[in-house]
Amino acid sequence: MALGNLQRRGVVFGILIVVLVIGAVALFFFLEYRRTHVTTDDAYVDGHIHIVASKVPGTVLALHVKDNQLLKKDDPILDIDPVDYRVALLEAQANLEMEKARLTEVQSRVETARKQLVEIRSALESARSALKAQEALTWKAREDLKRAEPLIKEQIVTQEYYDQRKTNYEVGIAQVNSAKENVTRLEGSVESQKALIRQTETAVAPQQALIQQREALVEKAKLNLGYTKITASANGYVTKRSAEVGNQVQAGQPLLAVVPLEQERIWVTANYKETDLREVKAGQKVEFKVDTYSGKVFRGRVNSIMAGTGSAFSLFPPENATGNYVKIVQRIPVRITLDEGSDPDHLLRVGMSVVPTILIER
Repeated sequence: MALGNLQRRGVVFGILIVVLVIGAVALFFFLEYRRTHVTTDDAYVDGHIHIVASKVPGTVLALHVKDNQLLKKDDPILDIDPVDYRVALLEAQANLEMEKARLTEVQSRVETARKQLVEIRSALESARSALKAQEALTWKAREDLKRAEPLIKEQIVTQEYYDQRKTNYEVGIAQVNSAKENVTRLEGSVESQKALIRQTETAVAPQQALIQQREALVEKAKLNLGYTKITASANGYVTKRSAEVGNQVQAGQPLLAVVPLEQERIWVTANYKETDLREVKAGQKVEFKVDTYSGKVFRGRVNSIMAGTGSAFSLFPPENATGNYVKIVQRIPVRITLDEGSDPDHLLRVGMSVVPTILIER
């Protein structure tokens, strides 16, 4: 009887030893797995989302896409009625041509005034030459009169001869005065013409500035007309389409979104606890699963770790210095990129729930 009890106790003790050994081994491998595999279920597929919006208001004239349709870059999406923008372009071009014609007229007036100034200066030079010639003739007539005065007193010459010399001198004086008046008049004309040229030239710069303004309006009208044709800015799938033919849209109004699904355009954002990131570094391998394809494993690498916790960039970040402080383990977003060839069929969709596991190399 006693021997049987001892045997049963030995068996129980042996089983207990085996269970403890198995438990210790399991605990060892579990802890080792936890140290080399960092996982979280707070993760999702992220990516670039291109919101397509109209740059000009108008009525949707044609729609070229359907929901979930695959687009290539520069594929047409929709057209806005361009009639008003064509009219605006024609009006802007007409205003530009009118201002250019005005500039041509102003420049023509300046050129004409400059030519007239050249003619007046030429006439002034001729008048000055004529004045000098007349002054020389008058000087000769005065000298002739001086020589005739003693001769008439001695009655060597006739009175007629003397009167002729006197008349020549008086005529010469009158002609000199007339030539001086002509020179003075032409000098005044030169200054007046210069002032006219300056006044006309002052209208050139404002007119050129106005032309530049009109040219800018023409370019703006061309851009607005071009904006009536909306095309895809990237490869991707159409989603969240709200535009319909006949809808009145406003500038900046979202019409649809284009979501690229190429591997280089999507990634996984995993919010790990700060206590789990002690040995996580960029470049480490990652394996992850998505809820939609539970049996499929995708592979990637750690791209980067965000420079702050998620709460630090929230709309109302925590102010621990005010009020009572309760310590909470924070989560830090980690960006995980896909390995090339990991998703050749583009199965991943933005927003899918992900369970990533970072493989810590030791």
